[in-house]
Order: sequence, then C-alpha cells, then structure tokens
Amino acid sequence: MRDSDNKMIKNIVLASGSPRRHELLAGLGWEFRVEPSLITETKPEGETPAHLVKRLAFEKASEVAGRFPGNWVVGADTVVAIDGMILGKPKDEAEAKSMLRRLAGATHSVFTGVALIAPDGRSLSETDETKVTFRPLSDEEISAYVACGESMDKAGAYAIQGRGTLLASRIEGCYFNVVGLPLFLLSRMFASMGAPLSAQWGNE
Repeated sequence: MRDSDNKMIKNIVLASGSPRRHELLAGLGWEFRVEPSLITETKPEGETPAHLVKRLAFEKASEVAGRFPGNWVVGADTVVAIDGMILGKPKDEAEAKSMLRRLAGATHSVFTGVALIAPDGRSLSETDETKVTFRPLSDEEISAYVACGESMDKAGAYAIQGRGTLLASRIEGCYFNVVGLPLFLLSRMFASMGAPLSAQWGNE
C-alpha cells in the first residue's frame, strides 16, 4: 500500500489472533504483523449486536495502538445474531449444537465491527451486517458438522469458508464479513484515512 505521498504504507498491525483475518489480509498482499489485543471483552445485557462489535473492535485496536504507537492498527470483532439473541463462540460441543439448531432453516445476521487507527492517532470505527440463510438441518446433520471440528472457535458455531459453506443457502451482503473481516469496508476506511484504492494496489 502507498500513502498520499506515494510511499509504501508500512507498519500495519492486526489486533487479532484470528487465522481467518490473517489469511484475508495476507491475500491482499499487504505486509502486516499480528498482535492480538489483551482486553477483557465485556458484553453488557441489552447492548445491540451492532454497537457491541463496534465497541469491542475499537477497544481492541486502541489497546494494541497503545502498545505499538505510530502504526496503522486494525481491530475487529464478529458476532452472529438471530431473533435478538447474540451468538458468540460456543463453550463446548453441546452449545455448538444448540446454536446450529437455532440457525437451521432460518435467516440470521452476522455483524462485524472494524476499527482503524492511523499512525497519527486518528481513528475510525464502523460496522457491517450480512444476512445468512441456513438450510434446514436434522440433529444427525448437526452432530456430523460439529464432529468436523470447525465449530469451536467460530461465532455462531460455523465456518462459512470451510465445510460450513454447505450450511448456507443464501448470503445477502459481504461474504468476507461472515468470515470475520469485511474487506470492502476496511478498504473504504483506509481510503477515508488517506490511503486511496489505487494506493492499496500499489507496488514497491
């Protein structure tokens, strides 16, 4: 990436240990380092999914920016929500199966908050929403999917980029948002902070 002075933007820090987010950024050809946030995540009762992910993304990015000043810092947080209920990462297989039963045959929303902090301290936080419709699922099919091992570290207990792609009959919105990092939104945020699209494709 290049900034407005036609120099490569360096020192991008991803404030997340998520391998999916790492893979998505790496796929753009951007150079970055991974420094997971050390915050303790809180989820007050009554907080909306959109507000929750936006707040947590900013808190993660801010904590990492405090440890690594003078860098571009990207923070993100993702949750699944259905009928007003927020589904995070399941604690065990039983909870994963319960989540998938709730999602089966229905449409849910995936919310990802993204925060970007510039080297000069400027910050921007936004939220993206994607609607995902699941096919109907039997208990046998749910058990078989959980046995694949994809559920345990995923919001909503499924991985859209893995075997879980067979669960979704329809996706409305950004696919990468469901994976965990809406790349179009992030690109737009970088552009608004001084790194236009042409610079994001820049080469040395």
